[in-house]
Amino acid sequence: MKIEIHVDEQADDLEISVTCKQLTPEIEKMIATLRMMNHQLTAKKDDEIHLLDTAQIIYIESVDRKCFIYTSDDVYESEFRLYELEQQLEEYGFFRVSKSLLIHLQNIQSLKADINRKIRVTMSNGEQIMASRQYADGLKKRLGVI
Repeated sequence: MKIEIHVDEQADDLEISVTCKQLTPEIEKMIATLRMMNHQLTAKKDDEIHLLDTAQIIYIESVDRKCFIYTSDDVYESEFRLYELEQQLEEYGFFRVSKSLLIHLQNIQSLKADINRKIRVTMSNGEQIMASRQYADGLKKRLGVI
């Protein structure tokens, strides 16, 4: 791999160009990581790659080692692992509420205390998600409830 950096004081915006013989999953993942820096994620649905603004995402769930991204309209699959998405999206208002779930804090509609110190979180699309007791206090603290 060859990396070239050109500094142009006349440039209005950052421009990144990728030249490759073939688009591989590794290159797609690299491009997806760059897009995250621009508040976008790449995700697959029906063998198509979609660009999702992080603001569209309600929550992300890991099932059988696959990550699914839920928006109000659709469900997409991500090439990233949940811990990778957690690290990259934390600064954009995402928070882990269980071993398999990340939620977008902006899309929380309501919280309700549940048994065993769990919290029932209702999201903007009406879905109810259980925040496990391991993450419940951190969620309250992040939201400024305690």
